[in-house]
Amino acid sequence: MELTPVSFLIVCPLLFLAGLVDAIGGGGGLISIPAYLIAGLPPHMAVATNKLSSTCGTLLATLRFIRNHLINFRLAVPSIFAAILGSSLGAKISMLVPEKIMLYVLVFILPLSAFLVLNKKIFHDKGSEIVILDKKTYLTAILSAFFIGGYDGFYGPGTGTFLIIAFTVCAHLSIPTANAQAKIINLTTNITALAVFLINGQILLPLGIAAALCNMAGGYLGAGLVMKNGAKIVKPSILFVLFLLFLKILGVY
Repeated sequence: MELTPVSFLIVCPLLFLAGLVDAIGGGGGLISIPAYLIAGLPPHMAVATNKLSSTCGTLLATLRFIRNHLINFRLAVPSIFAAILGSSLGAKISMLVPEKIMLYVLVFILPLSAFLVLNKKIFHDKGSEIVILDKKTYLTAILSAFFIGGYDGFYGPGTGTFLIIAFTVCAHLSIPTANAQAKIINLTTNITALAVFLINGQILLPLGIAAALCNMAGGYLGAGLVMKNGAKIVKPSILFVLFLLFLKILGVY
């Protein structure tokens, strides 16, 4: 695909917004993939190029959790192996799906992911901040890493949220503790899928690098904002970008 200045003008501001939204309340992936599709990237290339920016953002967050000793590595290690397997399979399946079918799949998954990510009633922060390393916790971590990791390799948006839901509902962890454990899995799935897409030449590197920098800048600003009710910008931003995407699919512009 030939890149034009318009591609950067569409993607970079929206990826900045995605980073800002993700830092404030999550759901940035629901903006970033539509941004690439709106810019005219084929579905496979949109998912692949998005992995570059999402990997950078997740790496920064994971390093923060590691620095603050919030990740239990005894639980993380088996999760990492399961995540590598699941994400690599998901990425390979993604590339086997025809472009037209892939677009239809994304149109179905986008609103479903948006509903789950934006529905905060799903979260019940009544879990423990202490990770109890029993059979149930290990099983939750490994199965979540494999299946949700497969989803992340195939598509991606909402992965962190789905992992947190799994840890809070099944392993009874508090949301902050679940978030820390989810981050190491999410980073692994991102890196694995990124490697698969890079090997297969699916990533537009110039656009992906520019988008990653904008995404990181948005995340940095969002994390540093002391903004009352800042989460109020999350839902309208996501819905606005999804609306633009559906206009694009319908051929309105």
